Amino acid sequence: MSFTLSWDCLLLEGITHLARHTFATLALTKGVPIESVSKMLGHTEITTTQIYAKITQEKLGNDMDMFARKLDKLNGALKD
Repeated sequence: MSFTLSWDCLLLEGITHLARHTFATLALTKGVPIESVSKMLGHTEITTTQIYAKITQEKLGNDMDMFARKLDKLNGALKD
């Protein structure tokens, strides 16, 4: 019984961690400031929350590419 209980606790802990990680990643991806996400998660140090921010670096690169394309399009429209 205690063996099953310990596995249940580990599973619950893993699911809880995954849910918090998913929430933080989604919030940061959708533009919620990292300071707010840190407070929402109850982190006392923002460096803890910055672990989640690393995941969104790919999205940041994609967003910058999109922004550059929009600027190029706008620049072309202004020249016409």
